Amino acid sequence: MKSLEIRKAFLDFFESKQHKIVPSAPMVVKDDPTLMFTNAGMNQFKDLFLGNSPVKNARVADTQKCLRVSGKHNDLDEVGHDTYHHTMFEMLGNWSFGAPNNNDGYFKNEAINWAWELFTNIYKIPEDQLYVTYFEGDDADKLGPDTEAYNLWKKLLPEDRILKGSKKDNFWEMGETGPCGPCSEIHVDIRTPEEKKKIPGKDLVNKDHPEVIEIWNLVFIEFNRLSNGTLEPLAAKHVDTGMGFERLAMVLQGVRSNYDTDIFTPIINEIAKLSNKVYGKDEEQSIAMRVIADHMRAVSFAIADGQLPSNTGAGYVIRRILRRAVRYGFTFLGFDEPTIHKLIPVLNAQLGNAFPEIFNQQEFISQVIKEEELSFLRTLDQGIKKFDKYIEKNKNSKIIDGNFAFELFDTFGFPIDLTQLIAREKGMTVDMIGFEEGMQAQKNRSRKAAAVDTGDWIIIKDKEESNFIGYD
Repeated sequence: MKSLEIRKAFLDFFESKQHKIVPSAPMVVKDDPTLMFTNAGMNQFKDLFLGNSPVKNARVADTQKCLRVSGKHNDLDEVGHDTYHHTMFEMLGNWSFGAPNNNDGYFKNEAINWAWELFTNIYKIPEDQLYVTYFEGDDADKLGPDTEAYNLWKKLLPEDRILKGSKKDNFWEMGETGPCGPCSEIHVDIRTPEEKKKIPGKDLVNKDHPEVIEIWNLVFIEFNRLSNGTLEPLAAKHVDTGMGFERLAMVLQGVRSNYDTDIFTPIINEIAKLSNKVYGKDEEQSIAMRVIADHMRAVSFAIADGQLPSNTGAGYVIRRILRRAVRYGFTFLGFDEPTIHKLIPVLNAQLGNAFPEIFNQQEFISQVIKEEELSFLRTLDQGIKKFDKYIEKNKNSKIIDGNFAFELFDTFGFPIDLTQLIAREKGMTVDMIGFEEGMQAQKNRSRKAAAVDTGDWIIIKDKEESNFIGYD
């Protein structure tokens, strides 16, 4: 199935189950001080879970654009180096609010049976590739195993493919307090028959194997975590599911990498064409192509949602992502002139129908990215050369001096994570204590310069009388 068909099949399926299909919330969060970016499908429904907003539609489905580059959900270092991590990704989800108080709401029975129906009847994923997990219970919370979920799964697949999951993997919490509950994950084993004979798939579930991966998480919100750490049952229960669109496409298209799906191949092919390189021939060049393909998507959606690159807050995160892409292109693909902005038409052709904000703003997105590329490329060459000279002088050291790392940041605009990345490629680490000392010294200088006593007026220059000649 093509990616457009996969997304449509999901939304059509849940529409047939009386779900209202809602648009994705903006990826950039402007009205929640606890979040910079939408990092999960449930973010736009948080007030419904907390009871702060009335439930207008008890059944909802959507595809949500998400960004994970900071906090505990930080996949940036893995992006491009493995087959399945991304900064920006789509999360397919279906939701139920307020069961059993709301007659249209549903809970574990419907969520589990519909998930199985979609996977096996609509997407035609072979049943013998699927494993599921359920919450095994937790003594500290005085919770037993989720036998309700286990018994529902037992009707659908053999017991040896229904696995217990720990609190870490199978109990979802919004935060230290608030709505929470057990969950069931669906994992897919896409290894070759030969590999499956060596090690059973059940032994690789939740072990970070790139081809035995979690696809869908079904969360059953039935408790409230109080400030004293105890749990109380909720009067109204909710279903919150999230399925990684890119991983699903990998499974359904029979490839071994998210980047080999038709979500990414048109972008990667265009990068290969612009660089006159062949994807898959050289590992460093291939990593660079994957990084650029991922990062330009994230930056484009952020700009479309109103977040321009800047030096503070969310804007700085976007600038860091873009500069990381520019650096990979410069070092490994020979992109010494603005190039990434040329990929926007390809992105629009792929996603413009699903996300009209890309279609409506493609020229603006392209121009913003081009200006950022121009700005960073002016100093990147100098910074890289300075870095290379430093390495040449310090061949026997495995640590990048913190003062030098701060100089790269202060003079050349190198984000510290970019310096760490280049250092790691050369088998070195960065003295972060020294870097932080440099940052603190700069802040102290700025405070001192700002703390100048002044009167009501500042006389810039004494001057004799002036004549008004405006009427003439």
